[in-house]
Amino acid sequence: MKITVFTSNQPRHISLIESLSAIADEVYAIQECNTIFPGQVADFFRRSDVMQEYFSHVIAAEKTIFGQPRFSPSNVKSLSMKLGDLNRLDLETLKPALASDYYIIFGSSFIKNELCDFLVNHKALNIHMGVSPYYRGSSCNFWALQEGNPDFVGATIHLLSKGLDSGPMLFHALPKPHEYEPFQLGMQAVKAAHEGLITHLKSGTIFEFDPVQQDKNRELKYTRNRDFTDDVAAQYLKTAPTPTEIFHSLQSRELEKFLHPYLA
Repeated sequence: MKITVFTSNQPRHISLIESLSAIADEVYAIQECNTIFPGQVADFFRRSDVMQEYFSHVIAAEKTIFGQPRFSPSNVKSLSMKLGDLNRLDLETLKPALASDYYIIFGSSFIKNELCDFLVNHKALNIHMGVSPYYRGSSCNFWALQEGNPDFVGATIHLLSKGLDSGPMLFHALPKPHEYEPFQLGMQAVKAAHEGLITHLKSGTIFEFDPVQQDKNRELKYTRNRDFTDDVAAQYLKTAPTPTEIFHSLQSRELEKFLHPYLA
């Protein structure tokens, strides 16, 4: 089996590459890179004292669940570039990676033009870190927690479409009830998404789900990166839910609101 993944360069992205390499003969990893020190280095997120404090918790939680930055396995062929460069490449450059059995998107920039057309036609799978259609846009799981809804922290595995995170849904991946620290809850949602996707890829059942169109009438919040300000982050650091509150919220989660939920 051959798999192509469009992703990034943080430990959680490397972990997905590793998981895919364990079930595939060959993996092509197209990685759009950001700083691995968000908050300390200005990049996708701004540099400030508040952001440095906030992302120190993110980095610690990611390290706990996904480890340190590291090299990819030997059966992975990587192509690295700056975030946003992907749409500037012609398909000929990517040609070796465009003859795979599965195409996965996790943490890349918004894919457009000919590449998007190709991936949509080949039923590419996108991991959206947020439970669609309830939370869409940027930093969805942060906003679910910020609004007091830990039960809506999770991921959506859906078919890629030309719209942002708007493709037909296959299933939701959710953390099992546990007393998580809030930053670890977000990373556990990533882990659940990885495990659910790998399970269905390995068993060959991923396309046995009937795709479900997203109902925008059920949307609770749509956010952009610019909405995540220093003031918002500072307020959240003061009011983030406790592990006990998170446990009670996850334990009382109404699973009928989710599509074929995979819990991990």
